[in-house]
Amino acid sequence: MSQAAAIPALARTLKRRHVTMITLGGVIGAGLFVGSSAAISSIGPAVIVSYALAGAIVLLVMRVIAALAAAYPHAGAFTEFSRIGIGRWAGFTAGWLYWYFWAIVIGIEAIAGAAIIAQWVDLPTWAIGLAVMLLMTGSNLLSTRNFGEFEFWFSTIKVVAIILFIVVCAAFVLGKDDGGGALALLTADGGFAPMGWGAVMAGVTSVIFALVGAEIVTMAAAEAEDSADMVANMASTLIVRIGTFYIGAIFLIVCIVPWRSVVPGQSPFAAALEIVGVPGAALVMNIVVLVAVLSCLNSAIYVASRALFTLAANGDAPRWSIKINSRGVPARSIIACTAVGFASVMASVLSPGVVFAFLVNASGAIIIFVYMLTVLAAIRQGVGTGPLLRWGRHIAVAAMLAVLAAMAATPDLAVQLYASLGCLAAVLAAAAVTRRR
Repeated sequence: MSQAAAIPALARTLKRRHVTMITLGGVIGAGLFVGSSAAISSIGPAVIVSYALAGAIVLLVMRVIAALAAAYPHAGAFTEFSRIGIGRWAGFTAGWLYWYFWAIVIGIEAIAGAAIIAQWVDLPTWAIGLAVMLLMTGSNLLSTRNFGEFEFWFSTIKVVAIILFIVVCAAFVLGKDDGGGALALLTADGGFAPMGWGAVMAGVTSVIFALVGAEIVTMAAAEAEDSADMVANMASTLIVRIGTFYIGAIFLIVCIVPWRSVVPGQSPFAAALEIVGVPGAALVMNIVVLVAVLSCLNSAIYVASRALFTLAANGDAPRWSIKINSRGVPARSIIACTAVGFASVMASVLSPGVVFAFLVNASGAIIIFVYMLTVLAAIRQGVGTGPLLRWGRHIAVAAMLAVLAAMAATPDLAVQLYASLGCLAAVLAAAAVTRRR
């Protein structure tokens, strides 16, 4: 029996509405609702330029992924484009790096969700984190359709929340009559770029990671009942989502909240809603952030397990991980990935400053490495026509190299880059050791 014949088929049970909402909500997470506070406080109002530049890079990469998906519709996980375009070592490297990135996200999001729930439940954070992870693991184990249903409602809540926020805050900004106009705060305290344009460019390195997740649709489409044109639609609507959800929302925040008053780690959305006068703003944002965290945790388990399944299907991971249950779900891959998440949660308790810090730092630049391999594969295969893709592929590679260089030059981010490079070196070594097999 051939290897291809021995690989079980995953159930195609996701409906178009599931994939549509996964696509819409994929870039809305805690990185927007909370993580944006650090960017605003370190850059100032010009942070909207940082988000625009980061969004442009991600948009180019997603356009390339859409072109590759059209050229190789049966590749499976998008990391396989690197294998097709460059070779086995690239597929091995991209697959394992992508798996590591999302496996660590499982632990990070479980801890973040537990910290929010701990405000209302008198239990240790680690115990809440394990309980939350068990819930989302069960969701994924039941069926792919069950995962899609959870994600459909999570994404719906996120999208509705961000749209309502934009509508309410836009009405407030347009109705301001404080003598300085609606845009007064953009230049009121040190100018539009008070920390200098160097900080704006360096800010791209931190905000770009908040935009990760749009590529999940390539995996979801492979398990959809009707996958035609889904990935292409993802690429075409991404610019609208980034422009509205990120640039639009952040623009309104810096028009409402004095940028120096934004506290890193505290939601600037809640601060804006308090100024607008929305009652219970802090509670509302805590609930929305919790939904965003649970959504990311749910997706992380799904993506990590499919990445591991794809690696195993190509002989780059243990064959036992391609075993699927009666509902067409790779149960062993899901359990293996959540085991890593459990280990991360325990590491955050037992060794937060060493083991857990290294695990988190090592994932810092990994997604850039994966994206770069994908774009290089498209260049080598000549995939992508039209001026945007012909030139955009090379611009995307240059921009990602610039992001890595900026990380090296930024003390707070350099440790993440070096840890990520160590992780990359380990995976490349594993690829070399296993190449004969």
